[in-house]
Amino acid sequence: MERVAVVGASTKPDRYSYKAVQLLQEKGHEPIPVAPGKEQVQGLKAYKSVPEIPGSVDTVTVYVRPSVLKRLADGIISKGPSRVIMNPGTEDEQIKSQFEQAGITVTEACTLVLLSTGQF
Repeated sequence: MERVAVVGASTKPDRYSYKAVQLLQEKGHEPIPVAPGKEQVQGLKAYKSVPEIPGSVDTVTVYVRPSVLKRLADGIISKGPSRVIMNPGTEDEQIKSQFEQAGITVTEACTLVLLSTGQF
């Protein structure tokens, strides 16, 4: 079971980040919502930031715009995930380079597609 931080997790069912939490669970992974201002997302405890998550995190999947991600990048790096997935609309070459320099694999793809096609 892979532990996956969902940065920008939403409580709104029409949002892709909401669907990602749901599909991660269905596919046997452990989604960990990162959603400042939310206590829970889909019955799961939500965290204000990636570093606040107890234990290790295997993958971080990003659902926030690059300007927000820039503020979160150092915290994500400090957690030491092996992979960051930059979903469509979150891509930024400077941040991607920062993650890669820290030894983190960066995938620019849709988490929902990766999960649905067995490529996750």
